[in-house]
Amino acid sequence: MIKTTVLNNGVRVVTQRVENMHTVSIGIWVASGTRHEPPELNGVAHFIEHLLFKGTEKRTARQISMEVDSIGGVLNAFTGHEYVCYYAKVLAKFLPRITELLTDIFLNSTFPADEIERERKVILQEIKMRDDTPDEYIHDCFHQNFWKGHSLGYCILGSETTISALTRDQIVAYKQSRYRPDDIIVSAAGNVCHEELVELVEEALSGISSVWQPAVLPVASCTSSQINLCERDMEQSLMCLGTHALSQGHEDRFAQYLLNTILGGGMSSRLFQEIREKKGLAYSVYSYIASHADCGALVVFAGTELAHSMEVFDISMSELRKLKHDPVSPYELDSAKEQLKGKILMSLESSESMMIRLAKNAIYLGHQQTIEDILAGFDAVTVDDVLRLGGCFFDNSCMHLEIMGKTSGFSLTSDQLVI
Repeated sequence: MIKTTVLNNGVRVVTQRVENMHTVSIGIWVASGTRHEPPELNGVAHFIEHLLFKGTEKRTARQISMEVDSIGGVLNAFTGHEYVCYYAKVLAKFLPRITELLTDIFLNSTFPADEIERERKVILQEIKMRDDTPDEYIHDCFHQNFWKGHSLGYCILGSETTISALTRDQIVAYKQSRYRPDDIIVSAAGNVCHEELVELVEEALSGISSVWQPAVLPVASCTSSQINLCERDMEQSLMCLGTHALSQGHEDRFAQYLLNTILGGGMSSRLFQEIREKKGLAYSVYSYIASHADCGALVVFAGTELAHSMEVFDISMSELRKLKHDPVSPYELDSAKEQLKGKILMSLESSESMMIRLAKNAIYLGHQQTIEDILAGFDAVTVDDVLRLGGCFFDNSCMHLEIMGKTSGFSLTSDQLVI
């Protein structure tokens, strides 16, 4: 059963109880991420995420780590373009202890100057590691160029310039202003009692306030097709090919996920079968949806030898054309439905997956979807829905291609991006 309570100051607490689970996962979410950063502070949300584990008024960084290890728990965090999450997974009997620890680091981190400088070095190394990992870096390049001039294109890690320039005062002020109670969600799933959790967090979190009010963010949009080549001395050429897609809460989101599954969402997908299984041209080939509050992107990724780059590109474009012009078979659609429904049902065995879904529903939908609602949403999608969506996505208004590798002999024109 899913339950939601809104504290007096606007903080939301949402839980899903599964009595036969041994564990509980709890996360404190802030619906503010990289997208909400001014350009000069790019990377500050992720920097704060790191720093909240570096000591509070009553715990050192080492004591935080030792306390979590002593109860066999997991404590971690992650930053996205539209949220930050601090979470833990423990045996259900340790929920009071981990909740107290999580609220302590969330509210009372002291941001020691020496820890800021030490963590600054860590993040700069993280940026270098990303830059040295081409199959990660190309995705950042794709989104930066696809959402050019918009904060959705900002790198979550920030840049060497912005991270090097951030001061302690800027970091503390950003956290104090942007961690607004209206944007805070406590989500928990597993063997958890809703009323107990509300009681545990209410005293700590009900005192949070912020006078900062977020400005209305401009809607991100891709208005033209483009090709970007990034020259690197690599054995492979990497390709990201994408177009616009739907927002997280769009009414056609179920059809979108099914279209992506058919295109490149698994081993039976069209791209995997054509490029890897039949041609042997790539080890890694897939597609994915990057959805945000008001927009999205559908992206195809593949890595291959330079000599085969054009063939992989041509096959990918051919598969996009088929989804635009030709109905998928009822069998293929039903298979995609069962694939996604199976993954969703299997995720119910993970309290962490359930906790994440609860929070994202609160952020993007403003209400909770039951599993039955989600399964029914997939079941309702028709062959005509997928074809209509293919025509919407692949309308030639903003096809974007990113190529990384030895590109000097690579020749493409925007005419070749027409589907």
